[in-house]
Amino acid sequence: MKLLITGALGHIGSGLIRLLPKHFPGLEIKIVDNMMTQRFCSLFNLPENGKYEFVEDDIRTTDLDALLNGVDIVIHLAAITDAAGSFGKAHEVEENNYNSTKTLADACASREIRLITLSSTSVYGTQNTVVDEDCTEDELKPQSPYAITKLKEEKYVEELVRTKNLRAVILRFGTIFGTSEGMRFHTAVNKFCWQAVMKKPISVWRTAYQQKRPYLDLQDALRAFIFIIENDLFDGNIYNVVTNNSTVEDIVNTIREFVPELEVGFVDNQIMNQLSYEVSANRFAQKGFISQGNLRNGIEQTILLLRSANNHTA
Repeated sequence: MKLLITGALGHIGSGLIRLLPKHFPGLEIKIVDNMMTQRFCSLFNLPENGKYEFVEDDIRTTDLDALLNGVDIVIHLAAITDAAGSFGKAHEVEENNYNSTKTLADACASREIRLITLSSTSVYGTQNTVVDEDCTEDELKPQSPYAITKLKEEKYVEELVRTKNLRAVILRFGTIFGTSEGMRFHTAVNKFCWQAVMKKPISVWRTAYQQKRPYLDLQDALRAFIFIIENDLFDGNIYNVVTNNSTVEDIVNTIREFVPELEVGFVDNQIMNQLSYEVSANRFAQKGFISQGNLRNGIEQTILLLRSANNHTA
C-alpha cells in the first residue's frame, strides 16, 4: 500500500508519518510539504521500518501525475490552520486551503484514489448546546475565514462523492493538543502551556473563559486515521473527532496542577464568537472508534517537554 500525505511535517502529520509503519508493515509513505513553516525537524529520525519519500512542493502547482503515481490513499493535511489569525487574510486562506483541497479531490476522483481530508469543528457557530454532523445549513455558522473555507471544502468533496464516486471521508477535528515533532503553539492548550512554563500570564478572552469547546488529543487524531484505513471507512460521510469538550477554565485549572504560580490575564476580543457548545462524536463512535485521549495527560506531557527550557528558580 502507498500513501500520500500532504502537509505531513506539521503537528499532526509529523506524528502520523511515525505511527503508520507500526500498523501497516511495508507501507510506502510519500511526504509532500511546501515547507512554508520550515519544520525541517519533522524529517529527523524517522523510523527505520518506514519507507519514505519526501517531495518539497505545492499541491496547487505540482505535477499531480507524478505525485500520485501508484498512490492508493491520500491524507490531506496541508492547510493554513490558525482560525483566529485568519481574520484579515481571508483571500490567502481561500487561495491556499480551498484551492489545494479542490485540486487534490479532483485528482483523487479521476484516478480512483481514496481520500481522507480534514475539516474542523470550528465550522460550528450555532447557539445549540450540543451540535453534531446533522446540523442544517442554517445551523452551521462558521465564525472565521478559516472555518468558512473549511465548510466550502467539505461541500466540494461531498459533491464529488455524489457525482464522481469519489471514495472519501471528511474529519472535523477538535482543537489539537499533545506533543509531536512538528508541533506548533498557536492553539489554545499548547499556547497556554508555553506561556505557563515561560512564566508569562495566560491571556484569555474575557468572554471565552466559560465557553465550552471541543478538543482532540493528538494520539486520538492519529488513531482516527489508522481506524479509517483499517476499516476502509471511505463512505463519503463527515465525522466529528473529539476527545473532550472543555471550558478555558478547565484548561487553566489543569495547567495550574503543574504550574501553581500561573497567572491569568483577561483581554477583550470582539472578533471570535461568544457562543458555547459541545460537539458530539457519536457518529464516529457508532462505527467503533473509541477515544482514549486525556486532556490532563496531554497537558502534563507538553509541560514536561517545555520545562527543561525554563527550569531555573528565581
